[in-house]
Amino acid sequence: MTTQIGEPATEAAPNKSKKVPKDPKPPRYKNTWRKAWKRDWQLYTLVIVPLLFFLVFRYLPMLGNVIAFRRFVPGGSIYGESWVGLRYVKLFISDPNFWEVFGNTLVLGALTLLFCFPLPIILALLLNEVRSRYFKRFVQTVSYLPHFLSIVIVAGMVMQLTSLDGTVNQIIKAFDGNAISFIQEPSWFRTIYVSSEVWQTVGWGTILYLAALTTIDSQLYEAARIDGANRWQQTWHVTLPGIRPTMITLLILNVGTFMAVGFEKVLLLYNPLTYPTADVVSTYLYRVGLVSNNFSYAAAIGLFESIIGLTLVLSANAISRRTVGTSLW
Repeated sequence: MTTQIGEPATEAAPNKSKKVPKDPKPPRYKNTWRKAWKRDWQLYTLVIVPLLFFLVFRYLPMLGNVIAFRRFVPGGSIYGESWVGLRYVKLFISDPNFWEVFGNTLVLGALTLLFCFPLPIILALLLNEVRSRYFKRFVQTVSYLPHFLSIVIVAGMVMQLTSLDGTVNQIIKAFDGNAISFIQEPSWFRTIYVSSEVWQTVGWGTILYLAALTTIDSQLYEAARIDGANRWQQTWHVTLPGIRPTMITLLILNVGTFMAVGFEKVLLLYNPLTYPTADVVSTYLYRVGLVSNNFSYAAAIGLFESIIGLTLVLSANAISRRTVGTSLW
C-alpha cells in the first residue's frame, strides 16, 4: 500500500495471531540448603549451642507440665503416679492466697512496665542531645554500672540503705523526722522494689535506643530545621518515629515478661511481714513447690502463669501490628 505526499501515514494493524512471549520462569535451585551450608557453615555452627540451650532448658522441661494433671510423689515417676485431671487447677482457683499473690504480681508488673520502659527512652534522648563527649561517657558509665552488679549485692545495698540506721533514715533524722522501718512496712515494698529496678535497668536499657538513634538519617533533621521545627518538634516528628520499631519490639518483650516479676530480688527483699504486698506468683511457687514439696500444685500454677504470659505476648503483637504496623511476626 502506497502513501501519497501530504497524507498521514497509517500504522500497520498489529498481527493478532502473534503471541507475546511470557516471562521465563525463574530457575529452580536444587540443594539450596546444601549450598548454603557449604558456603556459611561457620555461621550455622554458631547457632548450634543456643539451639541446644533452648532445647535442653526451655523445651524439654515443658514435658514436666504433665504433672499439673497428675499426682506427683517425690521419689516416684517424674511424670506422676496417677491421673487427677483438673484437681490442682480447681485448688488454686479456689485458693484466696493465690489470688492475693496474683494481684501483687499484676501491680508490680504494671509499675515496673510503667517506669522501666519509658525511662530508658527518655535517658537515651537526653544523652543524644549532649554535645560534651566526656560528660556523655561519664553519664553512660554511671548509669550502666548497676546492671553488672549481682542481684544479691543490689538487695544487700537496698537493705542497708533502708534499714533503721541506714542512709535514708539518717537523712530523715537530720530533718527532725522519725525513722521508718522500710523493710518491715508492706506499704513501702513496692516503692523500694520499683526504685531499685529503675536504678539497675534504666542505664542498660538505653544502649539499644542509642544504637537506634544512630540509624536516623541526619538529612531528616536538616529538613525539619528548614521547615522551622524546634528541638521538641524534631524529637517528636523525627526521632521518635525513627526509633519506633525498636520501642515496639522491646515493649512486646516487656509485656511478655509482665507476669515474671523478678523472683530473685523479691525473694531477697521480702519477709513474712511484707507478704500482703510483696508476695508474687514466682515466690509463692517457690514456697509451695520446693518448701512444701507440692510439685503438682506448683506446676498447675506455673502453667497458668505461662498461658497468661503467652496470651499477653500474642495480644501485644497483634495490637501493635494493627495500630502501628510494627510487630515481631
